[in-house]
Amino acid sequence: MPSDARPRTRDHDNAAVVQAPHPPLTEYYAGESRRRDWLRTVFDNSAIDYDRVERLLALGSGSWYRRRALLRAGLAPGMRVIDVGVGTGLVAYQAARIVGAASLVTGVDPSPGMLGRARLPAGVRLIEGRAEALPLPDACADFLSMGYALRHVGDLAAAFDEFRRVLKPGGIVCLLEITRPATRWGQRLLKSYMRGVVPALAWCVARHADTPRLMRYYWDTVEHCVPPERVICALERAGFADARRHVEAAIFSEYLAHRSA
Repeated sequence: MPSDARPRTRDHDNAAVVQAPHPPLTEYYAGESRRRDWLRTVFDNSAIDYDRVERLLALGSGSWYRRRALLRAGLAPGMRVIDVGVGTGLVAYQAARIVGAASLVTGVDPSPGMLGRARLPAGVRLIEGRAEALPLPDACADFLSMGYALRHVGDLAAAFDEFRRVLKPGGIVCLLEITRPATRWGQRLLKSYMRGVVPALAWCVARHADTPRLMRYYWDTVEHCVPPERVICALERAGFADARRHVEAAIFSEYLAHRSA
């Protein structure tokens, strides 16, 4: 990590507080200490299937939606972008199209398997790293995106401190997530699809046994994730201004904020 890539120091009252996006899901790993290794392994193993499953089960979150969400957040030509949790590059690809030069986009992901499967324009920079300790210098980007990976970080407070650190004053953060619908029937419908249908279809097309398991885990993280107001509060406590949420189709949440001067 570059010498100037230091996490922001939180104040004394918050220094020991870990804000996990959800409690440990012990059906998949023994405890929080094992979560990171388990996630890296399952994402590495599933990378071969990830784009295929995403295309089959996009639920509206395909390239058209990702592009619209980035534009809605304020991404514009010439901006320098960091895409955290870049995976196979689905969000970063749209970002590169919008900003007009692939060299303006940097993708960061803890899974070397996913990075190895990324299909991006030549010039996009890919780096192995975690949201809670980004291997990037201070104030190096105008825009930071994260597509459907917020539920996989270990500490929202640490990640948001890092997001603020690497953004320039006035820089924009845009976090795309799937969240539970507000209505009970909507939650039941989405759960039956995401916990039942999606893993079954993934099993039919997967080339690795971990892919259906990852799809089951995907829903469980959605179901147990902290409510949107907690995410917004964490952004505000990290020093972001005008933190808010835009919702599309009842389940696609776009958390937006900007770094104050």
